[in-house]
Amino acid sequence: MSSETRAEIRLPTHELRDDLPFYTKVLKLRLDMIYPADYPQVAVLSGHGLRIRIEKGAKEAPGTIRILTEDPDQFADGKRELIAPNGTKIEIDKLNPPLVLPPTRHAFVVRRLADQAPWIIGRAGMEYRDLVPSRLGGAVIASHIRVPDGPVPDMVHFHKVGFQLIFCLKGWVDVVYEDQGGPLRLTAGDCFIQPPMIRHRVLQAGDGIEVIEIGVPAEHVTEIDHVMTLPTASPRPEREWEGQKFVHNLARSGVFRPFRIPGFEARDTTISENTRGVASVMVARPSGQASPWTRHDGDILFSFVMKGEMTLEGEGKEPYRLAPGDAFVVPPGLATRYAGATPGLELLEVSLPGTFKTSVP
Repeated sequence: MSSETRAEIRLPTHELRDDLPFYTKVLKLRLDMIYPADYPQVAVLSGHGLRIRIEKGAKEAPGTIRILTEDPDQFADGKRELIAPNGTKIEIDKLNPPLVLPPTRHAFVVRRLADQAPWIIGRAGMEYRDLVPSRLGGAVIASHIRVPDGPVPDMVHFHKVGFQLIFCLKGWVDVVYEDQGGPLRLTAGDCFIQPPMIRHRVLQAGDGIEVIEIGVPAEHVTEIDHVMTLPTASPRPEREWEGQKFVHNLARSGVFRPFRIPGFEARDTTISENTRGVASVMVARPSGQASPWTRHDGDILFSFVMKGEMTLEGEGKEPYRLAPGDAFVVPPGLATRYAGATPGLELLEVSLPGTFKTSVP
């Protein structure tokens, strides 16, 4: 014996016969039920993934219906807002609107762990610290995230982003990705690049896991995929999503070479190569010589202190002594110097685009 469950949204009406032509002909909903026959008071309609019940005398407010379609110009004669006879507002919008990357609002930003407000609880029980409160005008979001040990109550999902990095600071986390085989473990110093739209699911975390997550733009949509099961049937490591490849970079395989800033060396996580220059992710450390003042001409240059200490000096700015957990953003054209670095200093540097010039004034 089978059973069926349905759900409806109820809307009020003053006169049902005035509403039916609008909902069936303009909005192209299907009439499923109407009663009583001699003087209809209730009509049930469905379509576009929606089921509504229009009922005379219902006490609810008329509300708003949003209809998403691939071609809004061909729906309802191209109108984007309509008002039904019963007062319900109808909004017509794109089903898959293009990703908008707002222009960067450049600023010199220093975010110190010691000065910050408490962590907040976010998605799936994870704790978040905002590392760039201004979001540079909506261009980027940078978060320091703690994940409770144990299974993570996550679902298969994807992000509509231009760029997204997950860099592990402490502990470990297991994640499964579309077309990348079985679960992959991220440990301290490792990172993932999650290309736009790649399906994935966080499975398990342990040992006080902490990660840095960078997303472009700051406001982006996360969607749940209720159909896909992970892992997928067979690995496709060379697959690209909007020109970007999935990257699982391991710290133990990194080689340090001279950095863009004299007096430092860095290991390249291969992010620039695999995103076709969208972004670069480097881990930098002092090489023993004093560093000069430098400028850069990139768009976004974000750094996070993972270990050790240094003094960040900026042209016309007060110097900041930075310690683990501190973050900073250097805008293009501003002269800065990384001074007083302790031998154990390690910086995570994320830049967009991946290639830019650094000069010594």
